Amino acid sequence: MSVTPTRENPTQKPSLTGPDRAPATSRAALLLIAVAIALAALNLRTAITSVGPLLGEVTQGLGMTAVGAGLLTTLPVLCFALFGGLTPLLSRRLGSHHLLVYALTAVTVGLVARAMAPEPWLFLALSVVALSGGAIGNVILPALVKQHFPHRVGLMTTVYTTGLAVGTAIAAAATVPLEQATGEWRIALGSYALFGLVAALPWLLALRHEPASGDPRAALGVRQVLGTGIGWQGVLYFGTQSSIAYIMFGWFAQMLRDQGLDAQSAGVMLAYLTALGIPMSLILPSLIVRVRDQRPFVLLFVAAYLVGFTGLWVSPLDGTWVWTTFVGIGLGSFVLALTVFAVRTRTAEGTAAMSASSQSLGYLLGGAGPFLFGLLHELSDGWHAPMAMVMGLVVLNLVVGLLLGRPRYLEDAIAAKAASSA
Repeated sequence: MSVTPTRENPTQKPSLTGPDRAPATSRAALLLIAVAIALAALNLRTAITSVGPLLGEVTQGLGMTAVGAGLLTTLPVLCFALFGGLTPLLSRRLGSHHLLVYALTAVTVGLVARAMAPEPWLFLALSVVALSGGAIGNVILPALVKQHFPHRVGLMTTVYTTGLAVGTAIAAAATVPLEQATGEWRIALGSYALFGLVAALPWLLALRHEPASGDPRAALGVRQVLGTGIGWQGVLYFGTQSSIAYIMFGWFAQMLRDQGLDAQSAGVMLAYLTALGIPMSLILPSLIVRVRDQRPFVLLFVAAYLVGFTGLWVSPLDGTWVWTTFVGIGLGSFVLALTVFAVRTRTAEGTAAMSASSQSLGYLLGGAGPFLFGLLHELSDGWHAPMAMVMGLVVLNLVVGLLLGRPRYLEDAIAAKAASSA
């Protein structure tokens, strides 16, 4: 029996069994699902990036303590770790389409309800509700791409990573103008619930196209993934790139200001760094899936990091635009980290399991990065020690990336381990 190679990755041979084949749905249904994926991606970060620009107004309006504010900024990584790890189990029990509807509902209800919360503890609790939906969406979208578009993984990864970048940028850039226009930080934060409402509608229509549940014995769990080398490589690669990204988003502007850049210019540089994620999301996925070996991309991103960080270390104010551009190119490793879930697995179940393990543990590592960076800055009263830590993260990212980028598949590693222990 012959096997037809994928169009975007002609060297990859998909399984002949159900999980790796596209569901028998019409073109209209696939178009609906593609649009639904794009709209869902817009919602995955709005609960996070809308708070940062108004953190002072939120904490003052609620009478939130410094401890509460610290918890609020830490909640995203905690929720991504907890709910991301539970997603494969929930998907098997509820179905991936139904689960995403519930996730978008959680985002929508959480955003609206927390905007009306009168007490700090209630605002935090409802933030968990909104963030749980984003965490589930993080994990389930790569699996849905693999499930419905196994031969268009690059194109559809472009769709959802671009939607993710656009939603992140909109929430970061539009929240303050919304607050200034309305005079209410609550309205500004709650307005992003409209995104969730719009995104849920096509998924309600797509429920009829939910594929039949596969054989439960084919399901993969996080423990199975973490029993393999490739599974841990995925965790460490996602974790190191997340840590670098969180450090840059949290500390980049302050670092430039301490070097002598004015506040407005530092804000523009941070906005530029964030906006670079959009072209990276548009360009990279289709290129990444066309090759069997992703190590050249790992080397490209690390080289860009090294140039950018070295420039910021040695001469931050001379050539700031250049150094920021190189760091932004390096942050394209986030797109690679998301795409690798599909290119290193054969089935949608494998994609979901690898996505869950990498993101749940990876985001915990990512959340520790800004804290350690800030601690080193405080202890050393300068930026050289924390920048040295970033360089160390880049080296670790290179090592695990070169291992992860080799042409292998998670399911094969799990099968080999099972055979050796039998």
